[in-house]
Amino acid sequence: MSTGLAWLMLLVGGLFEVGFTTCLRFVDGFRNIPWTLGFLASVTLSMGLLEYASRTIPMGTAYAVWGGIGAAGTVLVGIWWFGEPVNSARILLLIALIGCIVGLRLTAQ
Repeated sequence: MSTGLAWLMLLVGGLFEVGFTTCLRFVDGFRNIPWTLGFLASVTLSMGLLEYASRTIPMGTAYAVWGGIGAAGTVLVGIWWFGEPVNSARILLLIALIGCIVGLRLTAQ
């Protein structure tokens, strides 16, 4: 697989991580079947794409980037859709996290 395709799959996997964390908010002890199915589909796709990307990208880098995309995306979803607090410290830390993700991508072999 080409390196570019591996990074694209990793990005998409990270976005599905945001999907499964968002679904997790609504599963209600896994009693809410539609949200539970969304969670299971998202987590399966997310992990599968991480595994696929890690065939080309070093696992430590792939996992850190995947987790960072998921963490940053989940924070943004929380702010935009769930009214979670926004303050300068959270924004600066989010920018730092995104900077670390970009830095790992730029320094990957």
